[in-house]
Amino acid sequence: MTSTTNSTTWQDLVAAKQQECKQKIPHEWQLSAEQLALAQKTPRLLEADIPRRSGILSDLELDITENYTASQLLDKLASGQISSLAITTAFCKRAVIAQQLTSCLTETFFPQALERAKYLDEYLQQEGTPIGPLHGLPISLKDTFCVEGVQTTVGYTSFLANEPAKTNSALVEMLLQLGAVLYVKTNIPQTLMYTTQTADSENNIFGRTLNPHNTALTAGGSSGGEGALLSFRGSILGIGTDIAGSIRIPALCCGVYGFKPTTQRIPYSGQVNGNVQGMPGIAPVAGPLGHSIADLSLLMSSVVGNGQAWEYDAAVLPVPWQTVPTNGTGMLTIGVMADDEHFPLHPPVKRALDRAIAALTKAGHRVVRIGGRAEELSLAYVSRLAFQYFVYGPRNDHISPSGEPAVASVVRGASPMFSGSFPVEQGLEPFEMIQRLHMARRRVDEAWREMWVGSKLDVVLGPGAQNTAVALDTYGWPPYTVLWNLLDYPACVIPFGKADKELDPEPVAAGNDMQPSYIPEQVDGAPCAIQVVTPRFQDEKCLWAADIIDKVLATYGKE
Repeated sequence: MTSTTNSTTWQDLVAAKQQECKQKIPHEWQLSAEQLALAQKTPRLLEADIPRRSGILSDLELDITENYTASQLLDKLASGQISSLAITTAFCKRAVIAQQLTSCLTETFFPQALERAKYLDEYLQQEGTPIGPLHGLPISLKDTFCVEGVQTTVGYTSFLANEPAKTNSALVEMLLQLGAVLYVKTNIPQTLMYTTQTADSENNIFGRTLNPHNTALTAGGSSGGEGALLSFRGSILGIGTDIAGSIRIPALCCGVYGFKPTTQRIPYSGQVNGNVQGMPGIAPVAGPLGHSIADLSLLMSSVVGNGQAWEYDAAVLPVPWQTVPTNGTGMLTIGVMADDEHFPLHPPVKRALDRAIAALTKAGHRVVRIGGRAEELSLAYVSRLAFQYFVYGPRNDHISPSGEPAVASVVRGASPMFSGSFPVEQGLEPFEMIQRLHMARRRVDEAWREMWVGSKLDVVLGPGAQNTAVALDTYGWPPYTVLWNLLDYPACVIPFGKADKELDPEPVAAGNDMQPSYIPEQVDGAPCAIQVVTPRFQDEKCLWAADIIDKVLATYGKE
């Protein structure tokens, strides 16, 4: 066993941190032994309705956390119908319940949140106007974000030696200026998705985040804690980050909405992730998870606003949130990608996508199949190019210094290399490697531009993944999300339908050990989802079109 010092092991540090976290939970918010035992016997936590059974939340608090969108709560806050203190208390309580059942949280700071909520209520009463567009609204944060006075460990035991943050991340500072209340940070994978591609949010400090729909299935990653917390209604609006699908994978696994913006629209600086800085590659981006398209648009329009976000982060472009020009009909031309032979869609996912296409066609939208023979349009090729970007440069090792073991999904490691060779030959000098990767990426950009313009597309519609949430540690490589990271296209995940062992009874074996199999009984009831995509910097159009599509699916998409 490796020690972090001569006398302190990594297990000692973890035990101390877990005790610290436990002591921050008020005794009256803790579940009884009987309720915890029930959860152990009931993998479908949402159906068990433990928040209602627990007696921890009042009827008003149950109503607040269950029956509104973020936009609706903001209306009530601004009009004084309900206080920020009441809303914040309700979500703090429900987040604690979610944590005890799913391990979705890392850090909590409830006293500070409640104190801020009181201040915002007093301000509104005295001034008669809210501080900003997010006045009084509780917002949850992925653990990577720094909050002054709160530690950021991102799942590395070696980071337990780090002091609490002395300053806020850029987006955290901005959210506070916009009037938000921050109350929790949420769980992540041991290596995020930087050094090892894993979509299971598990680490040795905070444990494994469980999926509230079915605790035997992954909650996704790397913003898995956010996905689980929102699914459990312990958050009304959350902030994650995405470099290969890290917002959209938890959204589709947990049955919530998620949006990956174009880079440089939302402040990202000041986070902790442990990766090497400054290497050319696929850039991560911050974005929202929520309960509706309106909530995603609320966060984006509030932060981007009139272009003021650059005042918090020099990398952000000072471009205001735009009104989408329409053709007056509201009709879309929608491109649908063909299946990739290396990443065939699981039956429930294919059924959901086919239903979505049928509903949109019935509503009068134009649906066209897209693709081509160009290698750069191939999902498998783009996946290999993305993977080469992830592995070509130096990588920091934050696991070995503490002596902690790698978790199962990190040991397994996901890779698309079963589908072919690296796009750029290995062993080149660093500058030549960077140049050739750049040229390969530009060819992908150009192929997609030509296809998009030639087909006169408004959006592309596709799956968020080839699968739903699957068994723990089996999610595999994320081709249907990482494609849009490489292209830097904004992408929105919309929950739509569920896996059904009666409708899709035949199992499908994975073609290799890097991808999951379809096991009908295992994923029965898991959420399905679709993904809506537009070209770079068309974030406004992406959410506008996603809203149209979401409403069509609600009207015409029923089975």
